[in-house]
Amino acid sequence: MKDLRAIVLLVTVLSTPALAQGVKTDLAKGQSIAAGVCAACHGTDGNGPLPANPVLAGQHREYITKQLRDYKAGGRQNAIMNGIAAGLSEQDMRDVAAYYQAQKPHQGTAHDAKLTIAGQKLYRGGDSGDSIAACSGCHSPSGAGIPAQYPRLKGQHADYTIAQLKAFRAGERANDENGMMRGVAARMTDQDIAAVAQYVQGLK
Repeated sequence: MKDLRAIVLLVTVLSTPALAQGVKTDLAKGQSIAAGVCAACHGTDGNGPLPANPVLAGQHREYITKQLRDYKAGGRQNAIMNGIAAGLSEQDMRDVAAYYQAQKPHQGTAHDAKLTIAGQKLYRGGDSGDSIAACSGCHSPSGAGIPAQYPRLKGQHADYTIAQLKAFRAGERANDENGMMRGVAARMTDQDIAAVAQYVQGLK
């Protein structure tokens, strides 16, 4: 009985990320879903060339799965993605997310040196004057993010990053944890957003 209580306690205190490691996924099935459903916008390997759509290669599977769940439930709005997610089962989401996580992301390139320098300052140190938190605190200095908590940003298309930060700022996207991104984006100007997006795109 004592051993049973100990096991129950252990399961209770384990974090969601730790439990997620035991989730079974099928990469072959994930690849099939990616090729048949996702490739037109994101590329079969997750390195889609369309700057309006996110790079998925190397993204944490827990993050991709959460976004798909949110699209399916209506917590995140996009006419195309809401329709696609509606046709995916929970296992489908896990499989395609695991497949994209396993793909190697291409190295992105920043195209504006001045914006990139300003973006680096904001990303690494924030702006205490405007109460803008440093992006690196959650997404890591390397842009790799933290699995199951914060997404990988390194190499993400600048156009996509800009669109998402503006959506958070306007409250049009509200599926962030505890409103954190909405709070950060609310303090950012268009110039701040463009600068961070350029830096992230070329982050090495």
